[in-house]
Amino acid sequence: MRVFVTGATGFIGSAVVQELIGAGHQVVGLARSPAAVAALQAAGAEALSGSLDDLASLQQGAREADGVIHTAFVHDFTQFAASCQTDIQAITAMGDALASSNKPLVITSGIGLLQQGRLGTERDAVDMQSAGRLRAPSEPLTLALAARGVRASIIRLPPSVHGDGDHGFVPALIAIARQQGVSGYIGDGSNHWPAVHRLDAAKLYRLALEQAPAGSVFHGVAEQGIATREIAQVIGQQLNLPVTSVAAEHAAEHFTWLAHFFAMDVPASSSLTRTTLGWQTLQPTLLQDLQQGHYFN
Repeated sequence: MRVFVTGATGFIGSAVVQELIGAGHQVVGLARSPAAVAALQAAGAEALSGSLDDLASLQQGAREADGVIHTAFVHDFTQFAASCQTDIQAITAMGDALASSNKPLVITSGIGLLQQGRLGTERDAVDMQSAGRLRAPSEPLTLALAARGVRASIIRLPPSVHGDGDHGFVPALIAIARQQGVSGYIGDGSNHWPAVHRLDAAKLYRLALEQAPAGSVFHGVAEQGIATREIAQVIGQQLNLPVTSVAAEHAAEHFTWLAHFFAMDVPASSSLTRTTLGWQTLQPTLLQDLQQGHYFN
């Protein structure tokens, strides 16, 4: 297949590109800079110049492809509402280009949009009252494309997608621990984060592209819930720092913008995903990845 990938040079998207090429697919990646064009060409992919704000380029990429994988998102949490609106507009544009084609469109969502404090499954709808609710409309928008002749599916990713090159939440936790002189967790640290290695996630995107029935929801979850206290303990061991509880009322001061995310309790299952697509996770767990040390170099 000729596959159009947004976010193709990002942490997750670049792994998706390699997974697709390794499976014999041709890849066209959205590139917003000369550096991105060069990176895609070096990876063996073609480049289409454009951005998430350039709806014409998105529609061209989708129209000329046999399928689309949408991993891009503007991760500027100071402008979260605008980022979510950009995502909605991008999905709408690509969905319009794919209408009546029966071609696959795989979009990215988050486990953090589910109701907290219970084990989430693929059958659960997003919680429109969640803290990330501004991103939630992307899911029903995507699912509605199934009725328009698009083989649309959703992959919900956990808070931690880990591996070499990670620049997400876990490196931010490590930086905060270094700055504060302690590796902290909130309250008793019993709240749970699911996790997945980027290479296992990339495999799931390929399987969804190739096999997913229209209107499917999948969970890119290798570990259904790691206590945040355990994450803090491994970070403390690696940095030789004390590990301590941070009271909930002081979490925003200690963890700054990350406080909300590190307080999430969103364990999630991927049983239906594994059954439907035959997905298997083979890469190191989050704690194993942390213990390998590359996060601390």
